[in-house]
Amino acid sequence: MSIQIKVFTFNPIQENTYIVFDQSKNCVIIDPGCYDRSEQKELLAFIQDNQLVPKALLNTHGHIDHVLGNAFVQRQFKLDHYIHQEDLVTLNAVPNYAHMYGFPAYEEAETPNKILKGGEILKFGEIEFQVLFTPGHAPGHVVYYNAENKFVINGDVLFRGSFGRYDLPGGNLETLKKTIKNVMFSLPEDTTVFCGHGPTTTIGNEKRSNPILTY
Repeated sequence: MSIQIKVFTFNPIQENTYIVFDQSKNCVIIDPGCYDRSEQKELLAFIQDNQLVPKALLNTHGHIDHVLGNAFVQRQFKLDHYIHQEDLVTLNAVPNYAHMYGFPAYEEAETPNKILKGGEILKFGEIEFQVLFTPGHAPGHVVYYNAENKFVINGDVLFRGSFGRYDLPGGNLETLKKTIKNVMFSLPEDTTVFCGHGPTTTIGNEKRSNPILTY
């Protein structure tokens, strides 16, 4: 695989943050959940120790556990920041409730400057993603699919043996079921699914056994 993926598990909600990088040291940072100083240092040290060159900040969606490190990343690297247009409201709501989730020092980043609609092809060096619109957990949720290397950074749509909650503002069970059936389950079965929480899985495994099939 010409593309490598580093996962960090950050913050009390145990969110998975991803750095995807190529042989030329280009990298993208996806859903930075680093909140405290030690987590921020861990993320930064990996980038520096591997001499990576960050090219973009990508959010799958705007829930607090996936955006806690947005401001830190932007302060360090001043990157283009991608999020779907329908999830700006999700992102903008975070300061209103951060303290209730135990994150009183949450720092709001500048407004994202790259607004997605779904269907885009994003290229950063050798890294290429197809942006797939996957609402249901959040109204503007997207996943980042790399067909050549057979993986998808899927945020909180699918988990191993589970699926994203739909009882948060903007969530909807019927929408999530359609997303999983029509978008996620249309990907090749050998696609590795990198989840927003917990271990990886594959599309094939989830098509055979995910409990969403019984809802």
